This record gives sequence, structure tokens and C-alpha cells, in this order.
Amino acid sequence: MPEWIITIVKILVIVFGFVMGVASLLTLVGDRKQSAKIQNRIGPNRATLFGLDIQFFKNLGISHFIADGIKMVLKENTIPNGANKFLHGLAPSLVFLPGLFGWAVIPFMDTYCTGDITVLANYQEVCSGEEKRYFQIMHMEVGLLYAFAITAISVYGAAIAGWASNNKYSLIGGLRSSAQMISYEVAIGLSLAGVILVYGTLDLNEMVRMQGHQMWGIVPMWGVFVQPVAFFMFFLAGMAETKRAPFDVPEGESEIVAGYITEYSSMKFGVMQLGEYAATVFIGSLVAIMFFGGWQVPFLYGDGFHFGTPTGTPDVAVPYALIVLLRIGSMVIKTLFFVWLQFMMRWTLPRFRYDQIMTLGWKILLPLGLANLVITALLSAIF
Repeated sequence: MPEWIITIVKILVIVFGFVMGVASLLTLVGDRKQSAKIQNRIGPNRATLFGLDIQFFKNLGISHFIADGIKMVLKENTIPNGANKFLHGLAPSLVFLPGLFGWAVIPFMDTYCTGDITVLANYQEVCSGEEKRYFQIMHMEVGLLYAFAITAISVYGAAIAGWASNNKYSLIGGLRSSAQMISYEVAIGLSLAGVILVYGTLDLNEMVRMQGHQMWGIVPMWGVFVQPVAFFMFFLAGMAETKRAPFDVPEGESEIVAGYITEYSSMKFGVMQLGEYAATVFIGSLVAIMFFGGWQVPFLYGDGFHFGTPTGTPDVAVPYALIVLLRIGSMVIKTLFFVWLQFMMRWTLPRFRYDQIMTLGWKILLPLGLANLVITALLSAIF
């Protein structure tokens, strides 16, 4: 099969199948049903499905989910008087597209081996055949750098949306958003520096491979075990980057209406909201990759389960097709877990004040990140 067809299939499955599917469902599962469970409510359960009173769809809220999509498409697209029409229309794309482009380097499984796999004593998997990258859209040796460089563009979208709307609430929201995202990018960078020192690579797939090693033959070398402080910093700063509660001051409804999204309607509003949900899923995938082994299943390698140092023959042989499914499932489950955890924090914690967010970023996470980097560098030099 031609390489370009394989690439298109990967884009359709990963971006439009998984990412867009999960991001869309989060409007129902995360913002409505999960919040209702946390707050001891029932959630949406009244709307019928095109006039059909089907109890199953009503109880799950699927009717509301479909109605929201139809309403978003059919609503009138309005542009305020005095707004910059070109930038007002460009901003939603700058918010939405970077989050999708970042998925180009996310690996959902290791390279597919067309031959037999031998696991060496150093946990390296040697393929006797050809290795195919079927589960990653684009392989880059600096994939981690690319992921954050491309997603950082979304800060321009929020700032431009706030300014181009010709609305004081939108402008305040845009300023808050740009200041918050730039501030927490510092914390993210420092947390990643420690991870890069430990694994010695910017290649996300190679980073996951490194986490397949075992410390003392018992504990997998996951980032959460070797860099626990970095995990705490990255997860916290990642939530701030997505601008979701409790870091949602750029959209503070009780203060500035909806912030930089105030003057957006119809699908422009929908695209910006969907971009934030997609960013939540993206952060979940990066946490899974860098701190929880990504597609790795503990003790599972290319030929089966090895409990302890591999000796050439697996302790429990597993068919390769099943290994592929288990690894893809592991990546998906870990990603969805951290999406769920972000929404749990969203509906559990109250919104921070703006000054508290800046204090957390510059006075707590920044010194903590510097200390973690120095200690990691010293330990790496010694050991």
C-alpha cells in the first residue's frame, strides 16, 4: 500500500476518529454527566431524539448531545461592529488547529514488526523483519519539542480573539489567557527538562521504550517513579495551559462573561470550545507517554511477558496480534484516565483568583522546577 494512503488512514483514525470523537463526547460525558454525578444531580435526561421518546437515549443525555451539535451549526454567525473581521475569523483556527497538529507525533504503539522479535537482557526489542510505523502519524526525533512548539501557537489565537472582538471583556480575557499560558509554559519546560535528562531523548516513542526497562527487576521505569515532582508540575501546568477550571479565569463567567469567546457564536464558538477539549485530551496523552509508560504494559514485551531480566524466552508467550491490541488499549486507557482526572478536578475545585494563578506559576512552580532540575542533573552526573 502506498505510504501516502497509510498516512491518510492514520490521520483519519487518530485525529478524526479518536481525538475528535473523544473531544466531542466530553461536552456530554465530562461537562454534563460527570459534573452531575459529582454534584449529586441527574444531568440532562429530558430531550427526545427527533421526537422519539426513547428512554435509553434520554437517560444518557444523547439527545441533548445531538441537539447541541445541530444548534451550533444552525445558529447565526455574528460579528460585532468595529471588530476586525479577518482576525475575528482567523482566531478560532489558531485555537483549534495547533491542538490537532500536535497529535502527529503521538505514538499509540511501538513500530510494527513484520518478523520475529527477540528481547535482549537490556530490555531492547530486536526485530528480525521490517519495522513499520503504523501507529504514529509522523516520526520525529525531536517529537517532544515539536509537540509543544506547535501547540504554543494557540496562545496567539486567544490573544487575537480578545483584541479583534472590539469588546472590553474579550480583551481582558485575551490578556489573561496570554499571560497565563506564557507563565505556565515556563513550568512545563522545566518539568520536561528533568524528564529529558533521565531518558536522554526527545523522541516520544523512544521515551516510551525507555520506560519499558525495569528498576531492580520489579518497578517499571515510568516517569512518575523517576521524576515524581516533574509529574506533579507537568500535570498542574498542563491543566493551566488548557484554560479549564480551576484555571479558567480567561473565561471567568462571573467576571468577564466568557472572556475572549464572548463575541463568538455558531460554529466559531463551537470550534474554540472543541479546541479546548482536544487540548485536554492532548495533555492526557502526554502525561501518559512521559510519566506512565504510554503504550507500555508492565512486564509485556514484543514476544510476551518477562518477569525480571529477559533471558531470551518469555515467561508467558503472547501472540503478537494480542500484544499490539494490549499496547494500543494501554495507551488509550491511560489517556482517557487522565482526561477523566482533569474533569474531576474541574468539578471539584473552585476557580482560583487571577493573582493566585500567577503566584502559583511564578513563585511556587518555577522555584520547584529549578530545584528539581538541579537535583536531577546532579544525580545524573553522579550515577
